[in-house]
Amino acid sequence: MDIIRVTDDDRRVIEPDWLQRAERVHRQLRPHLPQDYSVKMRAIFATGGEMCVAVREKEVVGVAIFRWFENTHAGRKFYVDDLVTEEAARSSGVGHALLAFLEKLARSRGCSGLELDSGTHRRRAHGFYFREGFHITSFAFRKEFE
Repeated sequence: MDIIRVTDDDRRVIEPDWLQRAERVHRQLRPHLPQDYSVKMRAIFATGGEMCVAVREKEVVGVAIFRWFENTHAGRKFYVDDLVTEEAARSSGVGHALLAFLEKLARSRGCSGLELDSGTHRRRAHGFYFREGFHITSFAFRKEFE
């Protein structure tokens, strides 16, 4: 399996073909993304997001959207927006490989760890994150606007 950066360190799309091919897998986690996936993802990249894909036998089997920034609480923070493995490829090492790649990248950028949010209903994902050494550090609160 290979991990391919779709964006470079400056968040420019360097692999437009892999961006297009990632859409099918990414929508397994985020089906609500707009019809014009490329436009939406380029907007995400313009605000700090980056992307890599896991590829096995020339097919995308995993997608990670991530970013890093600095804040007063955590210092340099490496945040994973989305981590999704193709349904048929789950429990085959794809998620582990993506997280290992992201950890190496985060360390190279001077970050002290990886952070992500996972919906309360995603129990299978929670088990995976615990096995990967993650732990719950806080509650996340959200207020919806009408």
